Amino acid sequence: MKSIEKLYDAFGELIYVIAMADGEIQQEELKAIEERLTNHPWGEAIQWSFNYEVNKNHSIEDLYDKVINYCEMHGPEPEYKFLMEVIEDVAKASSGINAEEQKVMDDFVHDLTEKFKRDIERINQG
Repeated sequence: MKSIEKLYDAFGELIYVIAMADGEIQQEELKAIEERLTNHPWGEAIQWSFNYEVNKNHSIEDLYDKVINYCEMHGPEPEYKFLMEVIEDVAKASSGINAEEQKVMDDFVHDLTEKFKRDIERINQG
């Protein structure tokens, strides 16, 4: 079952994964997150999820897998565009996008795109 609240939790988690991709969260990244989330209707919930992960310090690999699994279950969502803009801004915030951050962004797009393509193929065959 789709849950918009869980989707925005996943957004906060993926933002954390991007911010931690280089091993630490920089002040510039925190500022970019705050600026992007301030005017979003679910910005406070996304920020809460990000802050929760900062305090828990979960494995970014496990967290990424959790995000992908939820987004795949949730299905296509117009808000993914907003998420991609936020994570790109966060990645750019401190010395530009590094290889680790780019890989996370590329993997996210690839993983979801492939899942949705498989779903469409399955639907078209049925």
